[in-house]
Amino acid sequence: MKWKITLRYLLSVLSIVLIVFVINTGILFGFLYYQAQQGGADFDSISGEDFTRSFQKYFKEVNDEIIVSSSGQEALTQFGAWLQILDKDGNVINSYQAPEGAANHYSPIELIHKYKYMDDDWNTYFIGEFDDYSYLVVVPESQEKRAVLMIHGEKVLIYIMKLLGAIFIVNLLIAAIVGFMFSTILTKPIHSMVSRIHSLKERVFETEKPKRPGIYKHVFANINDVAETLKAYEQERQKIEIMRNEWISNVSHDIKTPLSSIRGYAELLRSEEISDSERLEYTEVIERQSLYMGKLLDDFNLTMRLRNKELDFQLKYTNMEHFVREMVIDLLNDPQFSMKHIRYDSAATLYWSIDQHLMKRALLNFIYNALLHNEDDIAVDVHVTDLGIIITDNGKGIPKEEQEQIFERYYRGTNTSNIQGTGLGMAISRDIIEAHGGTVRLTSEKNRGTTIEIKMKN
Repeated sequence: MKWKITLRYLLSVLSIVLIVFVINTGILFGFLYYQAQQGGADFDSISGEDFTRSFQKYFKEVNDEIIVSSSGQEALTQFGAWLQILDKDGNVINSYQAPEGAANHYSPIELIHKYKYMDDDWNTYFIGEFDDYSYLVVVPESQEKRAVLMIHGEKVLIYIMKLLGAIFIVNLLIAAIVGFMFSTILTKPIHSMVSRIHSLKERVFETEKPKRPGIYKHVFANINDVAETLKAYEQERQKIEIMRNEWISNVSHDIKTPLSSIRGYAELLRSEEISDSERLEYTEVIERQSLYMGKLLDDFNLTMRLRNKELDFQLKYTNMEHFVREMVIDLLNDPQFSMKHIRYDSAATLYWSIDQHLMKRALLNFIYNALLHNEDDIAVDVHVTDLGIIITDNGKGIPKEEQEQIFERYYRGTNTSNIQGTGLGMAISRDIIEAHGGTVRLTSEKNRGTTIEIKMKN
């Protein structure tokens, strides 16, 4: 993967060099062609040779005499040149703007000498031809310098092609070296990023600090953040999976016991030898076990809905002092708990927005837990303060090693082995409080009792 990315980057660099080279070559030849086509349009940019070749358009023959039109004379002035027209013998038959002392006759050798080397006054000579006449365009102190060059057209073309080829190859080599160096630097972090993303795909959520992240520093930081988040999600998923399996196992176990009782007593009811009192007793057992199964399934359904936040709370702004007092009174009126020591007191007026049905169930679960899991002389105190609700008992307490697990579903402490229950009460109470935005804090000391503090953010 690393070399594949490097090769693609390198090919991209070489492609760019090739495109730039072709475009620059095209621009160069296009500019040269444009300059050739624009000859004569601007006297500042036109060469003396081009001006001389194009000057014959200003000649005209009048009464067997060659003259220059007025526009031609103006062109001479603008170009800064003067003109002489020669016959076939080299005699000057006409001149325009020529200085005094200019020659009246030129031999062939003089023409060649002046054309090649200028004259003593640093005049540059350009020679043109019109019909049977020759003409000289002379530019004083011209900036152009003439050099005689003999070239072979085909060889020059081959040389130019070789030169362009060498330039192209050198450019490619330089681009390849530089591109390889930069591509190695740039693609190494990319390869690391691809590997990290592949690791995330394979559910490997370990964070890693790169040695030289370069411009990709923030990208690696984000990948590490994603890895940490996914790791947390994976741990939570595994925890939920374990809990789900435990729920299924415990529910299956808890249902299997009453089902066995129901089945056994149902088979006994078929017997014709049992008495009416026994039949009534078996029927009560079946009914009791059926009610237990129904309660177990209800608790299981509630804890699942609380866990998945699927309950629609019917919130009502409630005076908790009155609410808790009425709950305690109802509890004392229950024959099962009428002889228990339950005390209530309030030190403040407290208002919470609660689902009254669910909140009552949560608080009763805490009180039931204290009453049922301790001796008969247990005393339970319920306090309403300006900070929350405190439920305290003076019972056996909970061992320190069991306190962190007391709110786990289906967990039963060492002091609850003979108590009937679904094992979901404390977990349901905690989930109800937290679903309201509150917190539950449990403190306990062995043989000194347990305290549960309930607080709300609102």
